[in-house]
Amino acid sequence: MKEKMKSASDIVALARQIKRGTPLDYFETLFTGFFECHGDRLYGDDQAVVGGIAYLEQLPVTVIGIQKGHDLKENIVRNFGSPHPEGYRKAQRLMKQAEKFERPVITFINTPGAFCGIEAEERGEGEAIAQCLLTLSDLTVPTIAVFIGEGGSGGALALGVADKVIMLEYSIYSILSPEGFASILWKDAKRAPEAADLMKLTAPDLKKLKVIDYIIPETSNGEPLPQTQITQRLKQELVALLTFLKSRPLDVLLETRYQRFRDF
Repeated sequence: MKEKMKSASDIVALARQIKRGTPLDYFETLFTGFFECHGDRLYGDDQAVVGGIAYLEQLPVTVIGIQKGHDLKENIVRNFGSPHPEGYRKAQRLMKQAEKFERPVITFINTPGAFCGIEAEERGEGEAIAQCLLTLSDLTVPTIAVFIGEGGSGGALALGVADKVIMLEYSIYSILSPEGFASILWKDAKRAPEAADLMKLTAPDLKKLKVIDYIIPETSNGEPLPQTQITQRLKQELVALLTFLKSRPLDVLLETRYQRFRDF
């Protein structure tokens, strides 16, 4: 029996599943020799942002991700994947380090959005996100962003300004949550499923809009694919994309990135 097509609301629920792979899971399976770096050298070490140095095949890369937990205890440590300003400043530090040593940057995004508490605003949340956007825009090394779950608001965009953008089939990317959208538009968060359909936040929708470049399948003929197969397909895509991006002259790489985001 053919599986019923999933609605946008169904995909939102799948993207938020606690069992979905996290950046650290992918760092372990996609790469070798991962060495984690800590701290922003200004305030502290935000546990919601993880990153460091690793090898993709034989190529040294810098990897950065927004980390959720697989259970309540870990989610509390990781602030449910909502970074503070120091998390984005850690990411920016790693990006600049990658540029210095000519390592491509790969980001893994799974966040409902940046933390919106008073203390985050006091420490410059908006400025930290803006600096990430500026840094990624101007990096002189190839960049790839991978959406592996939720991609919410500026908290996701901060790591999403890349030369190429990949989404897993059941991930989402949007200006805010469907609940937030419904609350603002209709003053009723219960209309979130309706909002999800309007927001065009699924991978196929965003591919049609040319916001993203590639979709990594998570199913085949309606049946879930093993995680090992999903990871292998993602690895093949990353290797192919980095081979292509590294072959491009720097001026072409930067101009293409500029035009990509000007088109929006």
